[in-house]
Amino acid sequence: MTAIETTTSDAVKDAPAPGRSRRAALAWQIGRRALTGVATLWCISIIVFVATQAMPGNVAHIILGPGASAEQVAQLNQNLGLDQPLLSQYWDWLSNVLTGDMGNSLVSGQPVSELLAERIFNSATLTVIAMVLILPLSLLVGLLAAVFRDRLLDRSYLGTSLIVTATPDFVIGSLVIALFGTVVFKVLPPVSLIPPGDAPWEHPRQLVMPLAVMVLVGVTYLSRLVRVSFIDVLESEYVQLAIIKGLSMRRILFRHALPNALAPSIPAASIMAAYTIAGSVVIEYLFAYPGIGSALVDAVAGHDLPMIQAIIMLMAVAFFCFNQLADVLGTLNKSR
Repeated sequence: MTAIETTTSDAVKDAPAPGRSRRAALAWQIGRRALTGVATLWCISIIVFVATQAMPGNVAHIILGPGASAEQVAQLNQNLGLDQPLLSQYWDWLSNVLTGDMGNSLVSGQPVSELLAERIFNSATLTVIAMVLILPLSLLVGLLAAVFRDRLLDRSYLGTSLIVTATPDFVIGSLVIALFGTVVFKVLPPVSLIPPGDAPWEHPRQLVMPLAVMVLVGVTYLSRLVRVSFIDVLESEYVQLAIIKGLSMRRILFRHALPNALAPSIPAASIMAAYTIAGSVVIEYLFAYPGIGSALVDAVAGHDLPMIQAIIMLMAVAFFCFNQLADVLGTLNKSR
């Protein structure tokens, strides 16, 4: 064996297997995105803390009322640690948050985690139910729009979706309340009040209108992505070959087109879940639903800094997790 052959043989032996190198590259890409996401959350924590500290008005003054003396205000600021340097306050707050201690409410004096526990459960329930409805409906609407592409059904759907997408959630919710809760039909309660201690599903009528708005907005967004995916798949060579072979449209759609069209839509569903969480603030406030969205509005009105900081960070973490999931699913889809 010549030296060249020996060198080539050794290089082939030392070369990593294609599958192993692909898995390593995929793991590195996912890990890099995770580190980037953690850094983003850290930046968000700084922005949230500085923004809440910059809110107008003195917290101690707001708690004690306009009749409080300067000595009382100074004493309360000292008790709350608000007289410390901003960097020291941020470090204390971040250290506590990382250990699960979100502090005490400045309004009620109770731990923030206890005050938010039930509201987080209510918001999670509303979001999960909404996503359970959004996913199959988006698939069905997107499939029908793709099959009847450029026909009356598809054009009507595209026009309607453009109107819904361009309309703010607050306006859509107000129209739903006017139609079904107050002015026209009056078939549903205009607000979604859930008694403390009760599970949201124990009061289904209170959930109908907020869910209707969330589902309408979600389906409008996600079904358009599904429609584009289905159109791309239906125009592919293997689907056209299946049509030429005389296979039934039902078999072509559900056996050949559906699996391939779902792949790019799954990451979009994760992003849709993140936007649903973010949009819950407006929906919960509009319908007086007792979730973290309405709690955030109340906390801002009461200048309750620990509550504001905790809620925004929780929403940022949830948004981050769903976006990371979308990135991972998208990466896995591209690597196939």
